[in-house]
Amino acid sequence: MEKMLEVKNLVVDYGIIRAIKGIDLTVNRGSIVAILGANGAGKTTTIRTINGLVEASDGKILLNGEDVTNLEPNRLANKGISQSPEGRMILDGLTVEENLSVGAYSLKAETIDGQKVSKSALKKQMLNEVYDLFPVLKERRKQQASTLSGGEQQMLSIGRALMGRPKLLLLDEPSLGLAPLIVRDIFEKIKQIRDLGTTILIVEQNAYQTLKIADYVYVLELGRVKTEGTAKELLSNDQLVKAYLGE
Repeated sequence: MEKMLEVKNLVVDYGIIRAIKGIDLTVNRGSIVAILGANGAGKTTTIRTINGLVEASDGKILLNGEDVTNLEPNRLANKGISQSPEGRMILDGLTVEENLSVGAYSLKAETIDGQKVSKSALKKQMLNEVYDLFPVLKERRKQQASTLSGGEQQMLSIGRALMGRPKLLLLDEPSLGLAPLIVRDIFEKIKQIRDLGTTILIVEQNAYQTLKIADYVYVLELGRVKTEGTAKELLSNDQLVKAYLGE
């Protein structure tokens, strides 16, 4: 399969603390790749480094073969990487649709199937696609985003990240703080996003729900890749799941 993202010997230091200790991972185009592990394993640090929010001390991050190590998040967005962050970071004081519009800042006019498409037309197209994926957001588009439920806010965070038409969608703890029924709905939507053509890298503590939708999985322990394999392989290994995923 074609490689979209390659992380090579990534090292991240917080002062004298080495949080990430030389990890390698690959995300193939059209796949869902998961990073799992307990609290403190280095999951969020890894994804935030890929997205330019944390500086890498060593190693390389390649996007479609191009070195994008330590580029700013806005420049990475222009290259096709978008993130739905841990905690959702919904913008208070803005409506649902205004929050979504913020995610469209990196859109540019494009030529699609030989036709020149303006930024405003692309924005309208993406709004419609997000509303098709999350109908509740269309129903609440004029509502203050801060008044949405936790599950609706998570949908909004993912929808906002999709507004820039990313090639690679980064999801950081999308199930955090959500009821089990809502978590199942969110993971079904994540799978649907992949099926519609967006490559996904997800960081999660909810191991079983993630293993149900992921193609390939990396398990981190104290800043290192402890084990990796297909989701099917990991799900079938009870001893490994208990040892590394806390189940």
